[in-house]
Amino acid sequence: MHKDQDQPDLSENPDKPETPEGSEDKEPEWWEQSGLPWNSKPTKSDYWCLAWFGFVGIFGMAMIPLRAWLLGLDPPILLAVTGSRIGAASTGALAAVGEAPGWLWFLLIGSLVNIKFDWVYWWAGKLWGRGILDVQAQNSKRAAKNFARVEGWFHRLGWVAIFLAYLPIPLPIAFVVFVMCGATGMDVKKFMVLDFVAKTMWSFLYLGLGWSIGEPVVYVLEQYSKVANWIAIGLIVVVLFGAFRGQSKATGKA
Repeated sequence: MHKDQDQPDLSENPDKPETPEGSEDKEPEWWEQSGLPWNSKPTKSDYWCLAWFGFVGIFGMAMIPLRAWLLGLDPPILLAVTGSRIGAASTGALAAVGEAPGWLWFLLIGSLVNIKFDWVYWWAGKLWGRGILDVQAQNSKRAAKNFARVEGWFHRLGWVAIFLAYLPIPLPIAFVVFVMCGATGMDVKKFMVLDFVAKTMWSFLYLGLGWSIGEPVVYVLEQYSKVANWIAIGLIVVVLFGAFRGQSKATGKA
């Protein structure tokens, strides 16, 4: 019996499927590469959100020496400009000895200033879901484990987790919680109000601690103020050195 001449011969590799013409594996687009938070072709919103992330990082580095300088100059101003824990505690110590009139206004202004960029993390969650968390955790198993731990807290506690965001422990609580608030569809107004209330409550706690200690803290602040300028200059050098070193490494890898 002869083979039909029009029938293809599959005897050499009968399991190999026919590959239609032009169906070869397509190379992924640049925006599909690993290390990027989005899951589809980025839009203007994606670019703007990423740009805000970069700005927040640069702004945070620039504020490091300023915090050191303001602590020696005037702790209430430090509290108002940064909303920092140290600013709150030192302002409380000054208030305990009558040297910080109007401390409540400094504290409330500090809370507003401190949360000024938190909407960026909420927005990232709204745009990319967990994408930004995956990007931050992809190069470190420890970071991935910490992110997963905090995310688990958020899923158990919901919006209440915002009040844990300011716990002074070495976990990325605020970052993960704020991103997840956006990813789960929380309204941005509700998020910012809860964020302000949470930050204010924690500032009251630190101010109360400083108030309870009082004069010993004031004495330390007086001694610190004598060298605050030099400490601020030293921190500027450290920040600039770190930035240049990071840039050199990035250039070397390229």
